[in-house]
Amino acid sequence: MPKIRYDNMDNVNTDHTLKQFKQWRQERKQKKKDYSFQVPNVPPELDYLHANRLDTSITWIGHSTFFIQYEGLNILTDPVWAKRMGFERRLGEPGIEIGEVPPVDVILISHSHYDHMHLASIRRLYNAGTTLIVPVGLKKKMVRKGFHNCLELKWWDHTVIRNVRISFVPTQHWTRRTPFDTNTSHWGGYILEPANAVQLDAKEEGAEMELLPPNLYFAGDSGYFPGFKDIGKRYHIHVAMMPIGAYEPEWFMTSQHVNPEEAMQAFLDVRAETMIPMHYGTFRLADDTAREALDRMEAERVRLGIEEDRLKVLKYGETLRIHPERRKAGE
Repeated sequence: MPKIRYDNMDNVNTDHTLKQFKQWRQERKQKKKDYSFQVPNVPPELDYLHANRLDTSITWIGHSTFFIQYEGLNILTDPVWAKRMGFERRLGEPGIEIGEVPPVDVILISHSHYDHMHLASIRRLYNAGTTLIVPVGLKKKMVRKGFHNCLELKWWDHTVIRNVRISFVPTQHWTRRTPFDTNTSHWGGYILEPANAVQLDAKEEGAEMELLPPNLYFAGDSGYFPGFKDIGKRYHIHVAMMPIGAYEPEWFMTSQHVNPEEAMQAFLDVRAETMIPMHYGTFRLADDTAREALDRMEAERVRLGIEEDRLKVLKYGETLRIHPERRKAGE
């Protein structure tokens, strides 16, 4: 039986030829990059994170890995505690040591690339009460690996775990773990919303203000594409975790990874209030550096006139606390 192969919106192709790979390797040899800047670590607030059940908190572990506390759930995105990625050593220590992470209720996987789905890390974090959520096409593999409490979602599908509605939304990317499984599972990002608020019609006359957490968007891994605007139209996003790195050389990476300027435009497209940059500085996946990515992002913020406090640049181990606020559902 032929395998199902998944596509991008508008069938955008991310494939590259052997000639293009050779051209990139040749260009890389000629570049001189300054890797002296590293994302700093701060001591994690472990006592707070183990005790917290009320606030929304977002702690950056590194790369695309966040420890998120939301409506009483402990949620991890794309868990990767690996010391190496291929031939490249990890550039910074994880923000929380894997043995110190509070018990995990939900693990979200954006796609199956090794820098987003590290099986050894998932095994350390997965327990009898953990739900693993993966893109369509990936569940059978994960169940074979022993992760039996596993759900898979298609684009625009959602599931509800306790009081959290988790929706799977498109990205523009691709995936492969072996020479034989290219694009046999999908890729995407996730929206977190309070389930009880989603059920209400905020537009009804007389809708009351409620104490609600912010709606969160984890963008996964993506090139710039029209789907960001579609996401912004469907959801009211307060905080967006947006990739800004692994974009150079841009002629090679553009279809699969946003550059910092495109990341800022995507932030505007999804109509988020706050952006947390990710997917930079942890692994050398491309030729850009963390300093370059941050400087270009800041220059674009200034050019676009976006207020400085709307951009939250976290250190490894740093926690952004967001207290619930009174607003109408859907706002």
